[in-house]
Amino acid sequence: MTVLDSTIVNIALPAAQHDLGISGADKQWAVTAYALAFGGLLLLGGRIADLWGRKRALVTGLVGFALASALGGAAPGGATMFGARALQGVFAALLAPATLSLLAVLFTDTKQRARAFGIYGAITGVGGAFGLILGGFLTEYLSWRWTFFVNIPFAVVATTGALSVIREPADSRHRAPLDIPGGLLATTGLVALVWGFTRTEAADGPGTLTVSLFVASAVLLLAFVRTEAKVRFPLLPLRILTERNRAGAYLVLALAAVPMFGLFLFLTYYLQLVKGYSPVRTGFAFLPVIAGLIVGSTQLSPRLMTRVPPRLVMAPALLLATVSMVLLTRLEVGSAYASLLLPAQLMFGLGTGTALTLAMSLATHGIEPHDTGVASAMVNASQRVGGAVGTALLNTVAASATAAYLTTHTADTTTPAAHQLLQAQALVNGCTQASWWATGILVLATLTSIVLVNAGIPLSSPPSSHVNTTSTTDTEGASQMPER
Repeated sequence: MTVLDSTIVNIALPAAQHDLGISGADKQWAVTAYALAFGGLLLLGGRIADLWGRKRALVTGLVGFALASALGGAAPGGATMFGARALQGVFAALLAPATLSLLAVLFTDTKQRARAFGIYGAITGVGGAFGLILGGFLTEYLSWRWTFFVNIPFAVVATTGALSVIREPADSRHRAPLDIPGGLLATTGLVALVWGFTRTEAADGPGTLTVSLFVASAVLLLAFVRTEAKVRFPLLPLRILTERNRAGAYLVLALAAVPMFGLFLFLTYYLQLVKGYSPVRTGFAFLPVIAGLIVGSTQLSPRLMTRVPPRLVMAPALLLATVSMVLLTRLEVGSAYASLLLPAQLMFGLGTGTALTLAMSLATHGIEPHDTGVASAMVNASQRVGGAVGTALLNTVAASATAAYLTTHTADTTTPAAHQLLQAQALVNGCTQASWWATGILVLATLTSIVLVNAGIPLSSPPSSHVNTTSTTDTEGASQMPER
């Protein structure tokens, strides 16, 4: 559900934008509002899951997510829809870390862990791509509003399953109080950061407000780090970030999220507005990404993660995704799907599916049970914040390039047909410029995996702390528990 909603609205966005009168500059908030609330609150959501218990956090998140979806589907205007998307993100911040932390504490056997994280990685990737197909069907045959309403039956089924099936380990909760100041600093700092990126499109260059937002973000996030270093029970214990391989995994997840979100957003507009694809056909056009993600996350990554050092898998996989972005820089109005878009999507799916599944497993390996919620939250936060910032950044790059192309070529249009062609060429120019930026970011992700990730084969055996820490590691709360 949480990953599905990262993309399902993309297909429906042109229709919703027309019905609700949303401007071109504001359309990105349908994606960014969700990603920002999701990413900004994940650390707090992860710690709440550790405190309440993962099952309770999961059920609460499901109910809230369903209610927010109902609000979005009934939205009378753009502001209400953006607010509903943000509210979905709030409850998704409970769902995602609760799910991943359950995997981390339940699966410690080498083969089981590899298989579990492979399935999780496949769902993460396929959920986003499946959202494009489902969004196309719902938009074309029902209404864009059903891209929201569809979450309600999903939530009913998931809640029933959670209440009847899930059994989390006993005594694995974090008994410390919540770090509310840290949560406020982290959330406001991330909001300022993404808002600053969105302002770069509205302003003619970096205006005073834009610069102020970036400065405020830096100050707030630095204050968050300083607070976490001093408080007794930090929202994000810095020990989680200071381990070299885990820090590298988080950075790779954040950087790789930028082109992933950009690929879905810009190709959706290219296929519908330039190539004239219907919403359903657009959804099916993303099937190669699904195929690549499934193979990479369920076949390649699980087989390699217990046999090959992680950076020898992550770096080549990220390079493959980089090549796919380079291909998309050659996009033209008349580009053929089979010769350009299909191979680019296959390579992107294979590369990111393999690399990110391994990064998610590496980022949560060896964590004490009472910290699994916040460590899992950092996995999701890295992706969501990277996606939010990346969507804002790439949307700004594409919009600026499109506007510049129109300005310099308007004089050449003398007929309606020429003007229509110019609009298509300008949009393609914006997409290719954004693809170059995405290429550079993937190169940076590749270098990060080479420089920071230096572990041998980290998942070759379960850490000893997992054997009996469920009753001994949480010393703050274990003394209050009765003997069993």
